[in-house]
Amino acid sequence: MTKNVYSVGQVNSYIKNMFAQDFMLRQISVKGEVSNCKYHTNGHIYFTIKDAAGAMRAVMFAGNRKGLSFHMKEGDRVIVTGSVEVYERDGVYQMYARQIEADGAGNLFLKFEQLKRELEEMGMFAAEYKQPIPKYIHRLGIVTAPTGAAIQDIRNIATRRNPYVQLILYPALVQGSGAAESIVNGIHALDMLGVDTIIVGRGGGSIEDLWAFNEGIVARAIFDCRTPIISAVGHETDTTIADLVADLRAPTPSAAAELAVADVRDIEDALRQQQERMQRILRQQLRLAREQTNHYLTRLRAVSPQSQLNANRTRTAALEEKLTDCMQRQLAESRRRTAMSGDRLRQRMEQTLERKRARFQLLAQALEGNSPIRKLSQGYAFVEGPDQKTVRSVDGLKVQDEITVQMLDGGMRATVSEVWHNEREK
Repeated sequence: MTKNVYSVGQVNSYIKNMFAQDFMLRQISVKGEVSNCKYHTNGHIYFTIKDAAGAMRAVMFAGNRKGLSFHMKEGDRVIVTGSVEVYERDGVYQMYARQIEADGAGNLFLKFEQLKRELEEMGMFAAEYKQPIPKYIHRLGIVTAPTGAAIQDIRNIATRRNPYVQLILYPALVQGSGAAESIVNGIHALDMLGVDTIIVGRGGGSIEDLWAFNEGIVARAIFDCRTPIISAVGHETDTTIADLVADLRAPTPSAAAELAVADVRDIEDALRQQQERMQRILRQQLRLAREQTNHYLTRLRAVSPQSQLNANRTRTAALEEKLTDCMQRQLAESRRRTAMSGDRLRQRMEQTLERKRARFQLLAQALEGNSPIRKLSQGYAFVEGPDQKTVRSVDGLKVQDEITVQMLDGGMRATVSEVWHNEREK
């Protein structure tokens, strides 16, 4: 009996063709753990994908590296998509990867990091775009599930801190299909309603449970919202995209309520302190006003007529007393001087009187010699012209002038018949 004998290459080629004709093996996804991962200098990545039941060699050529969005390393759990083919030379099959993504939570983490980088580059995390949270609010909007611990915590804290604040809940899906859209609708509705502040959040959970708050549409809705938003997603250790975009991040829903709602007791204390401060200021101003008024009254009294009169009287009395003292001192001094020089003064007065008597006698004798009466008794006469003025020279007379001649025992009137001048005068 004749048997067929094939070469190794023929068999490997046959098996390769069988793999190539299998539709499932041409496009298949396999998950497992990465081992023996090596990045070759030519850009290819060689690794083994394994699980508890077996292992499979795999390779990603440099041309397909765009299908890998993270740095793959030993121990990563991944999902490899590609084809399973036979390598003829070695007679082994291996997987030719075209796309590699992290499995489960790891994949979500990669999506989170990718979206985070994109939004950060767009500036949506920048501090200059953050709106301040109002210190005192009247209406608080809440986007969360209508049941659960989050809404209960927010309600309890808010009502305890300020029972007058109105709480408006938009019941939204916070997990699963359609959650992101529901959160976006809630933000839009409360923003249009005109509340003072919005809390967006939920209680804790896995990354899968919180994933709605890592969606791009939620981030955009928070960024575009005109109303300040406080993000309160999960526990303190959980961080979502919503936390990074929001105007303020709270570690828990309870903390968000404390940040959004001012404690009315603190407000009352502040008002009481302000009232006390205003009272102190008013008392101080009143005291200053009284002091100023008293000062003005004092000045007014000082410049009043009665006050000035009293002051003048006081000054006059003082001056009179001073003047009296001065006059008494001068009088005493004068008396003393008079008593000391009385004799000398009398002697000087007698000498002066004697000198004046002698001078008077001399003057009397001279006057007697120049007396008009004496002159008249000696034969002289006084002549008055027509103007009744004494004629001292013939220059003042002319012919036919009437003159008056006064002599010792009488007078006469005469008419000038001739006027001449003495030769000596000429």
